[in-house]
Amino acid sequence: MRSDFGLAAAVAATVLLAVSPPAAGADAGLAAAPAGCAEGGRDSRDRSSVHEGETGRGEIRWADGTRFNDALAHANRAWSAGGLGQVAIRSAGRGAPVELRWRDVNRTGPGWKNVYGKWTSQPGADTIQLNRAYLDGGRRRGDVKSRRVVAAHELGHALGFCHKSAHRYATLMDADFGRLPKDGRPTAQDRRNYHLLWG
Repeated sequence: MRSDFGLAAAVAATVLLAVSPPAAGADAGLAAAPAGCAEGGRDSRDRSSVHEGETGRGEIRWADGTRFNDALAHANRAWSAGGLGQVAIRSAGRGAPVELRWRDVNRTGPGWKNVYGKWTSQPGADTIQLNRAYLDGGRRRGDVKSRRVVAAHELGHALGFCHKSAHRYATLMDADFGRLPKDGRPTAQDRRNYHLLWG
């Protein structure tokens, strides 16, 4: 799946779906009715970077390749705090398998105009790309708060969450940056959606 995240123009962004193996050991009853998506469909374990960890629960092991480490750390905390620990999000150790790689890009051309970050599912490790063209200091979203919001939104996609409509409820998963929570944290409804998907 490719998820583009930018300004209001990104609301109509194309979302390509790919199938990844779902986390094993999942409670099928809890995953039976995940939240709906703005583009149609529903949140999905199949469209996530989550795999079954050594403890039998879901996890994402990531490798750091971004200059925005503060934003990466914030995103990890935002999706792990206050009862959102069903999926472990942790740095991959040296030589350990990696499900998610954080990368920087610096693009404004086709496919990247007003796009601050993307989560992409691909063979091997999925990627979250943070776009320096908009997130570097002095740029349109070149402040700590904005970078944290973008990183947390993209990590939400890695957890299997699709774009939602903020017209229905406040959400960190809206495609329009202007409607996202300024603290870059999952809202009460995002937390309910997390538990619908992951237990």
